[in-house]
Order: sequence, then structure tokens, then C-alpha cells
Amino acid sequence: MEVTELEVNKTMPLDSSMLVCNFSLRQVEEIALSIANRCKVTGINEISWALKALTLTDLTTLAGDDTASNVRRLCLRAVYPFEPEFFDKYFERGLIGTIHTAAVCVYPARVKNAYEALKQFDKLDTVAIAAVATGFPTGQYGLQTRLQEISHAILAGATEIDIVINRQLVLVGDWEGLYNEVVLMRSACGTRAHLKTILAVGELGTMENVYKASMVCMMAGADFIKTSTGKEVVNATLPTGLVMIYAIQEFNRRTCRIVGFKPAGGVRTVRDAFAWMTLVMETLGMEWLKPARFRFGASGLLDDIERVVREGIAKIKDTEDGDEEEGLEEDAQSKGDV
Repeated sequence: MEVTELEVNKTMPLDSSMLVCNFSLRQVEEIALSIANRCKVTGINEISWALKALTLTDLTTLAGDDTASNVRRLCLRAVYPFEPEFFDKYFERGLIGTIHTAAVCVYPARVKNAYEALKQFDKLDTVAIAAVATGFPTGQYGLQTRLQEISHAILAGATEIDIVINRQLVLVGDWEGLYNEVVLMRSACGTRAHLKTILAVGELGTMENVYKASMVCMMAGADFIKTSTGKEVVNATLPTGLVMIYAIQEFNRRTCRIVGFKPAGGVRTVRDAFAWMTLVMETLGMEWLKPARFRFGASGLLDDIERVVREGIAKIKDTEDGDEEEGLEEDAQSKGDV
């Protein structure tokens, strides 16, 4: 297995002044809803945005009955979400190599299966392999066990590690303890894997805790901050996402460092994806809508993307066929008049 060194964020000292914050829940909810409601995408633009969302997706399977065969099917779908004949008919054939998910996301025990499948498809440099780790989804394992899980996943071929933070440290306000743990996880990843820290925002209690946990993880060297595991009762919501974005903006302002953002859990439809993309575009900027800075964690989103793209193209084709028939009728009528 080839070892590739990646450009990763570095750990910086814990600065308590960066944890100062105060939020009005109602105001955050109103702002998030207002921004999301600005999303108006129709026609050919809906198809384009749906395909854009596809390229930002970490296609995920985190089931207890995952096997080598269904991980291989996941990888095949990540690499070729549409059949080549579909591209031949409606797109330029050259685009087929660019329309794929950003990554596949699996348990550490299934990383080897994903690596072998993507290697066979010659897509190891195209689609990343992300592994959830550190006692996913609860994080309630011993620290050494959690660190060993990171190392195991990387040795098997993972290039992205989605760790879960120890939520009880947040709930008791032990920011130094949280920082120290994430620093060790950053060190375990080294330059062989990007570190995505899952906050499990639905279990953190307050918006202030969401903001502070985001800041601590970024100071510890996270490359991405991620909303949820998808296993909590409350997962990704636009208001908590907005608070995390505020943290990313402030962190960037004070350190000039870039940290990515990943909503996960509950992003099931193209309309959900558009709302998140609009939120990111209008806060962080259009330059954030690329896989190096923004991801969706989803297992079912690709189903709706495929539906929207196929139905959208069918509507356009029907319209074009109707216009063509109308044109032929007008030609025939004009010839009859002559």
C-alpha cells in the first residue's frame, strides 16, 4: 500500500479567549431559516445543483450487517452513480470521470474492502476512503482503544478519519480535556489522514456548547468539523450548522486557517442538500462548495439525486420534443397556406 502524505491542519495552543460566545436560539433559528428559504432552483439549474451535491457527498454505510459485498456495491455506486449509456445520451462522455462522490464512509473493519474495491476500479486517487472511529457513535471507549482504532483504519487504507468527541467532556465544560483528546487523535492521524471531528450536536445541550466544541476541535487540528453521527435523536439542523459556521468564520478570521464543514444525519433529499449549500454559500462563500471544504454525510441522498436528475432530464426532453412537434406542425401549415 502506497503511503501518501497529505496537507493537514496543525495543532495550535488552546486559547480560552476564542471560547467566548453568546447566542439567542430564536435569532439563530430565524437567520438560518431565512437563508435557507432563499434557495430557489428549478429546471436545468436543479440538475446542475443536484450533480454538484453528489460530488460533495460522503456515501455512507454504517450498518451492523455490512459485508465485503455491499461495501463493494457502495464503492461501485460512488464511482459510477449513473450508467455510461446515460452519459452518452444526455451529457458529454468526458464528464463521466468527474461525476462521483467525494468519499465512501465505512466502519474501520470494512476499510480494507473499500480499499480493494476502489483499487480495482482504479479510483483510489479519485474517491477518498473515510472511516468512522474512536468508539463511533458514542465515543464511550477508553482513550487508548479509540486511538488504536484510528491507527487500524489508516493502516487498512483510510485517508479520512471521522472521530466522535467525548460528549461528557463538553457537558461538564472540560474544554482542556476535550482539547487534549483531540490533539492525540490529530497526532494519530498524522499526515496520512484528514481528521473530521463529529460533535454530535444533538447531545451537546446548548448553542454555546456547539460553538465552543467547534473551536476546541479546530484549535486541536481538525480539518473538518461535522455535525452528527446520524445515530442521535437530533442530528444535523440548520441552526446548529449556522453556529458551527460562525465558529469556522471566527477561527479563520483569527488564525487565517481553513476548516471544512460537514452536515450529517437527516440530509436525505436534494431539497435538504440545496438548503445546506445555500447556507454555506451565503456565509462562507461559493469557494467553500468543493469537497476539500464541504461534505454531506449521507446514505440515502444519492437516491434522491438520481431521481431529480433523471426526472429533470426527462422533462427537458419532453419539452424539446413538444417544441419540435409544434415546429413541424407550423411548417406543414405554412406550406398548406402557400
